[in-house]
Amino acid sequence: MTSTIEALDSGYRFMPGVSQYSCGVAALPGFAIERVRFYEPVPLSAGFARIAEIVKATGRPLMAFAACELRSPAPFTEDGFKAFNEVYTETLIAWGVMRNGVNPVARSNVCPKIDPPAEPSFHAFCYTVLAPKDASPSFVVAGSGESVEGKANYRDHTVASGDTSPAGMRAKANFVLDEMERRMHAFGASWRDTTAVQLYTVHDAYPVLESELGRRGVFRNGLTWHFDRPPVVGLDFEMDCRRVHRERVV
Repeated sequence: MTSTIEALDSGYRFMPGVSQYSCGVAALPGFAIERVRFYEPVPLSAGFARIAEIVKATGRPLMAFAACELRSPAPFTEDGFKAFNEVYTETLIAWGVMRNGVNPVARSNVCPKIDPPAEPSFHAFCYTVLAPKDASPSFVVAGSGESVEGKANYRDHTVASGDTSPAGMRAKANFVLDEMERRMHAFGASWRDTTAVQLYTVHDAYPVLESELGRRGVFRNGLTWHFDRPPVVGLDFEMDCRRVHRERVV
């Protein structure tokens, strides 16, 4: 099982990922992860401010910030994505969440094809709250597209690059499904433990829904398909998943 790191003052442990986000988080004993979705997307700086208000109102520190879901106007170029991530992580550093270049916060960042926001915005976020020691486990697995993360670029490591045929989508789906399972396994979890699974693609996913997602048990609690693109030009298929027992809309 892949090792995880405990962020004791945050109430969760995380699976290390890349500088802009971790691969996922899971609540430590005595804590639970809760999710808040914004009724309308909130631009990045205003979103961070609202998140701070909501977290502080519960009596939790800003370091309880555990995961977020972003919406962007359109897929970034590789350089554009790097520049955006530098802006995004500034607040995490200021909050004391990100230290020594290690980012514990899980993240998904996708681009709606229909009615996209005018600028990068928050769609939802998760944070930890106090809970009984025997509280049911909770976790959030960060979004992953069909490319190996942490390389010099996405382009040269993308599965079935440019191929959105049934065969290409099958290859992309299996890569992403394998990555979701790898991340869940780090927290001792599997598809049967999820309370929500999200798929992001604007291409025909029907050829892989039953044959690939179905046979692995992804549909235990249904599937939410967002008509969105992954955040980087050239990526076509992304997923994330979670086990969260309390969610609300603000």
